[in-house]
Amino acid sequence: MYFSKTFLGQTLQTLGWLFFILILGLFIDSKPVAENFYKNAQWINNTGVILVFVFLYLKANKRTKEQLIYALLIAIIGEYVFSIVLGMYAYRLGNIPHYIPPGHAIVFVLVYYFSRKSKIKKNRKTIELVCSILIILFSLYFLLFKKDVFGFLCTILVFFFLRKHPNERLFYLTMYCVIAIIEFIGTGLECWKWPEIAFNKFNFLPSANPPLGISLFYFGLDRGTMSIYKRRHKKAWSRLKRIRVMES
Repeated sequence: MYFSKTFLGQTLQTLGWLFFILILGLFIDSKPVAENFYKNAQWINNTGVILVFVFLYLKANKRTKEQLIYALLIAIIGEYVFSIVLGMYAYRLGNIPHYIPPGHAIVFVLVYYFSRKSKIKKNRKTIELVCSILIILFSLYFLLFKKDVFGFLCTILVFFFLRKHPNERLFYLTMYCVIAIIEFIGTGLECWKWPEIAFNKFNFLPSANPPLGISLFYFGLDRGTMSIYKRRHKKAWSRLKRIRVMES
């Protein structure tokens, strides 16, 4: 179909479906739904997100299937470490919802698919510029009006990190914006909450709810997934890297 070959079509095929899945799921798990309609609705979201993960896994090629599994495992470990052990943020019911780890993997793979679409790559520089401008403006706004020192520091570290990975800038800048939107929705619906200071421990790092640059920590999942795959498939990764250099 012609539409699937347009910029809008390729965006809707990837990020469009991503936001539909996440907005619907977070609404189901929201505090307003739990208080006014169905107290135990989280199981619906758990089931739906797991089914979406399975669907994406079955549709993926061999390399992406492997990366989805790594992303899922890293997400499980990361959630328990950052939320339960370190108290970086807290979910509505005080647990780690079952939909969260596969949700991370879904975000990873759909942002990856977006960044690999032909029309997206063709407009890469424009997308990177727009994302960078939006990130800078919003991070300054959060710093000045919401005292989001923690988020601003994370944002600075994101751009510092991207200096060493120019070929992956499109993926990570898109990821930053996607995560920011997800965080706004998730905290707005009270699915989870961030404390007023970083990790609820560091008074010198005031934080907004959510801290804007928190995608920095999601990069750990992305880099970890890629790193495990690269170490297991050095020849294949070297070949893919050469292809990306020629495309950039």
